[in-house]
Amino acid sequence: MDLVALLIQIVVGIIVVAPILWLVGRALVGKEKAKFTDAIWIVVLGTIIGAVVGVFVGSLIAAVIMFVVWLALIKHFFDCGWLKAFVIAVIAVIIFIIIVAILAIIGIGILALGF
Repeated sequence: MDLVALLIQIVVGIIVVAPILWLVGRALVGKEKAKFTDAIWIVVLGTIIGAVVGVFVGSLIAAVIMFVVWLALIKHFFDCGWLKAFVIAVIAVIIFIIIVAILAIIGIGILALGF
């Protein structure tokens, strides 16, 4: 397990994923339950646990375990049920994909202009 890569993954997750997770959680469970620090903890713990599980468990099994772990983290920190945690996760992933697509389009557009 490369600790530098793990640290970079945590920092990028905090910058990119935590705000999306926080906004979706805030919209679905309310501002009293979904704090930004909770979203940061979800990302940090999810990333660290994911790295450890990835080292010890096979690919598909690790993916299933990590899906349940991320849902459990959302459920715990945002104080909601499993279904609401699932909805928060799905909406956060959809928003993340949209943002990545927009950034890719902007990046490709800038490269096409010769900058």
